[in-house]
Amino acid sequence: MKREQLLRNISLIVLTSVLFLGSCGKSDDSSYNPSGSKVVTTLDRTLIPLPVSPFPSVSIFDAEKFDQYGYGRYTYGPGVPCQKRLDLMPAGYSGESVKPASTLLHFFTVTDNHITDKESPCQTIFFAPIIGQGGIGCFSPLILYTTHVYDAAVQTINKLDDERQFDLGLALGDMANNTQKNELDWFIKIMDGGVVDPSSGQQKEPVPDYQKSYTAAGLHAHIPWYAALGNHDHFWSGSRPVVEKIRNAYIGTKILQVGNVMTDSAAVGDSLFSMGVVDGSTRYGKVIGRGVVDTMPAIPKISADLNRRTLCDLADWINEFKTSTSQPYGHGFVQSDPNNVLGACYSFVPKSDIPLKIIVLDDTQLNTDPAPPPDFIYGHGELTPDRFHWLISQLAAGQAANQLMIIAAHVPIHVVSSPNPFTWIAQKGCYNTEDDIIDSLQRYPNLILWVSGHRHLNNVTAIPSKTPGQPERGFWEVETKSTREFPEEFRTFDIVRNSDNSISIITTNVDVDMSKSPLAAIGRKYAIASNQIFDISPSLLETGSVAYNAELLKTLTPAMKDKIRNCGKPLTK
Repeated sequence: MKREQLLRNISLIVLTSVLFLGSCGKSDDSSYNPSGSKVVTTLDRTLIPLPVSPFPSVSIFDAEKFDQYGYGRYTYGPGVPCQKRLDLMPAGYSGESVKPASTLLHFFTVTDNHITDKESPCQTIFFAPIIGQGGIGCFSPLILYTTHVYDAAVQTINKLDDERQFDLGLALGDMANNTQKNELDWFIKIMDGGVVDPSSGQQKEPVPDYQKSYTAAGLHAHIPWYAALGNHDHFWSGSRPVVEKIRNAYIGTKILQVGNVMTDSAAVGDSLFSMGVVDGSTRYGKVIGRGVVDTMPAIPKISADLNRRTLCDLADWINEFKTSTSQPYGHGFVQSDPNNVLGACYSFVPKSDIPLKIIVLDDTQLNTDPAPPPDFIYGHGELTPDRFHWLISQLAAGQAANQLMIIAAHVPIHVVSSPNPFTWIAQKGCYNTEDDIIDSLQRYPNLILWVSGHRHLNNVTAIPSKTPGQPERGFWEVETKSTREFPEEFRTFDIVRNSDNSISIITTNVDVDMSKSPLAAIGRKYAIASNQIFDISPSLLETGSVAYNAELLKTLTPAMKDKIRNCGKPLTK
């Protein structure tokens, strides 16, 4: 097949989810803060990109032109109020006389940080301008600042913690962008606090600011944080198993060359296209070594770095968490009770005086799976039989013990229809469809919430009961936005007992505060510019808005209501 025809046949495969923008408004940088909190959240204001003229067109590789042509600018719009959702409550329930009585758990979720080694030879930069909106997952100049943005996120979490202490945090996967040791190590160091050196290989002069070492603040020491496995944490670019060719390329000096991996899972073995790499000595992160191999006079070599080695093997990935100095040891993957852990799945009880269990679930595909048609992307949800039966045993034990239950997983369930790269892979003998999994989950009415990332969205989905007269069998699913892509957000959650012993799940989106982090602020500018260049439109939003804040009510069984009747820290107005 001719090269030109091959390039034309590269189809749009979404390697990562895309951004969705909200309604417009205006304010200045001093802003307003109607919530009264010291930390501004999306209850107070939203970030609104300013429009740019489509001409002259600017390439995703032209970061030096962003300022000249007005890319990456934004203003402030009004906040998004907390919407009360009664989707799962009994018919006729209004809750008008119901008051919040006590708080059971206060936590945050962060996800899809995609901490990126911009100098890695194993990226997919070549495909960025070819595959449309999905190209933002292959390359954006925001990758120069992923560690700085996430450090700013942790500092924002700490400011919220100063106002009211968090009980815990959940990192919902894709902490690393390309299953590399140094990427995960940078994530952990940002959580632990200490010196972060965001470069790899041999550093060349001049050293741009984004390459310089800095001291990360670290999450407040009293907050335990737990982690879930994402597809980018153990697949090449989140999309393919790491074969021997790629495993060796990670730590080598040659920029990876592959074929049309967008449409052919075997094309990893070809050498048609050179993927490209960022020259870390350039101010704007110039991409070098990208192109069609047989038209390139020379392809530059880079300096090798053993810390780029892949963590595609689960044991290696988990071992990195054992090096962390923050709590708890192993961040969930090390459990004193062997019944509470299976691979990257585990459960824990956050507070001994609250009957609530969190089940952290690895619902990513296996490295040994065949390529899933028709998209060949390894971003689908999956529960192998051992994981499925482990999950059911955890739910059954929680139900028997009268514990409220939360599932934390990377891939959401029941949020898209086939065919789609985010649907689930069937498992014979366990389930055939996502509806089958939902049926299994709804046998346990103490399940109140599923939290996830993966799609880089802020959607809230009600999963109502299918059993007439038993609304308690429904549960909520809440997705959290990526900190990598605009509007770089995380979520806070409060599990609240109401005066009628129903449960309210109060969730708020928080924009990362970059006011004291100039490098993170450049990352935000580049993230906005990337969405403008890739033409990522508000019309693609499925539900909700750019910042979805909500109070999600859930009714319980009589036994569970009795169990929580006197639980939690009393709330006062």
